[in-house]
Amino acid sequence: MKNTLSNPVKIIPLGGLEQIGMNITAIEYEDSIVVIDCGLSFPEDEMLGIDLVIPDVTYLLENADKIKGLVITHGHEDHIGAIPYVEKELNMPIYATKLTMGIIENKLREHNLMQNVRRKVVTFGQIINLGCFRIEFIRTNHSITDAAALAIYTPAGIIVHTGDFKIDYTPVFGDPIDLSRFAELGKKGVLALMADSTNVTRPGFTPSEKTVGKTFDRLFDDNRDHRIIVATFASNVDRVQQIINSSVKYGRKVVVEGRSMVNIIQTAIELGYINIPDNTLIEIDRIKEYPDNQIVLITTGSQGENMAALSRIASSIHNKVAIIPGDVVIFSSSPIPGNEKAVFKIINELEMKGAHVIFEDTHVSGHACQEELKLMYALTKPKYAIPVHGEYRHLKRHSELAIEMGVPKENVKLLTTGDVLEVSEDVFEVTGRVPAQGILVDGLGVGDVGNIVLRDRQHLSQNGLIIVVVTLEKYSNQILAGPDIVSRGFVYVRESESLLDDCRLVVEEALDVCLRRNISDWGKIKGSIKDSLSEFLWKRTKRSPMILPIISEV
Repeated sequence: MKNTLSNPVKIIPLGGLEQIGMNITAIEYEDSIVVIDCGLSFPEDEMLGIDLVIPDVTYLLENADKIKGLVITHGHEDHIGAIPYVEKELNMPIYATKLTMGIIENKLREHNLMQNVRRKVVTFGQIINLGCFRIEFIRTNHSITDAAALAIYTPAGIIVHTGDFKIDYTPVFGDPIDLSRFAELGKKGVLALMADSTNVTRPGFTPSEKTVGKTFDRLFDDNRDHRIIVATFASNVDRVQQIINSSVKYGRKVVVEGRSMVNIIQTAIELGYINIPDNTLIEIDRIKEYPDNQIVLITTGSQGENMAALSRIASSIHNKVAIIPGDVVIFSSSPIPGNEKAVFKIINELEMKGAHVIFEDTHVSGHACQEELKLMYALTKPKYAIPVHGEYRHLKRHSELAIEMGVPKENVKLLTTGDVLEVSEDVFEVTGRVPAQGILVDGLGVGDVGNIVLRDRQHLSQNGLIIVVVTLEKYSNQILAGPDIVSRGFVYVRESESLLDDCRLVVEEALDVCLRRNISDWGKIKGSIKDSLSEFLWKRTKRSPMILPIISEV
């Protein structure tokens, strides 16, 4: 007999909804909180100059005494990338599988956090106790080894969180997904299923990662006379393994290039997750010792990232590798939505330099398509469905699939980031919201760039800047020097001298008016200069640059 008297458990997504990336969810029951994943996302086009976006953990800071641990599903950036930033503030113990923990430790080392943060490596099937929660790690498949789904035993019932997953019966490394465990949980009774929505719009099944190996063999066979460069995700260890298998088969040496790629492969080798025969890997400096057709270069930059190795090679600013006509460049990933433009720009640059770019058939997704998701629903038979990990269109289609699989319509919820969802046998409703905007990281600054600064950057990028410099006499406010007009990104000064002369007159007029009225408040004087100059420039040029008056006093 189920206990229907327990309080509801709260599910609070702080990221990962209505976007691909920045996955982080808090699960709360009375005085216990567990946090699932802690990822980052990459900036959108309008976020000028921003490097990363990390989750807003205000709610977790306010409830820090309740947090029992951070549980990680797998080692991709959108699930672990924000850990160093968040751990500096919260210092939560981390629980993850072996390879995932190895990659997290690389990040903690970079941020000098290894001494501070407690870490525990968990094996599949193991159950850990965190406050009033028991959490079981269940083996799944994904485009990185050691991915886990979580069964979260709460006083209100079992919540299953799939993490990013696919069903691969023939994975490159390790065992297939533990479907029988999901079926056993289904028999026990699953209160809610939180499942990956990334590929929900695609019918059928995601092909096995093994199929990519056959494609690489064919491409290596077809291009025996050329140097081969393969761009893929740094964290896709299984893909790297298959590239190495084909390289060994066709007698090629392998060079790994790109800092994140080198770090992850080093970790995977140390932990035994990748098998590289002796004398296969060579340092990039030794590339000249071998004929081109005996070299394979595995590199980062398959998403067109500006500073990644492939991007630097394509634009001829890499100090060790240059494209030579005849090079074969294989993109072994598909563009993340929004990155298409950057990817095609690099492909064009490579083709112009004489490379042959292969873009199709060398990638399979790490995410479940419709039939795999249906199987997950059929096995777990959840009472409630909560689609996660996807843009709104993915979540919407996922909710339709859940209803097709027998979940009543009123038992499916489309959440937005920051919603507080209360769940129990009798309750399934959003009861509040918490702050969850996303915090912008620019260089070393975390959160010091907000909407106002971004708006200024957009303004500057679209309309340029005019600086007005005036020197006034102390007490009398008479003009001693200026006004001088400096233009940046607005008009080309040499060809617009008459426009700038007119600007000077407009500013002088505005200053005269202020002096005649005995206005001595600098704020008001600056406001008057801004208003009159911006009105004049709009009339003359139909542009509205940012105007920055600078007043000094002598």
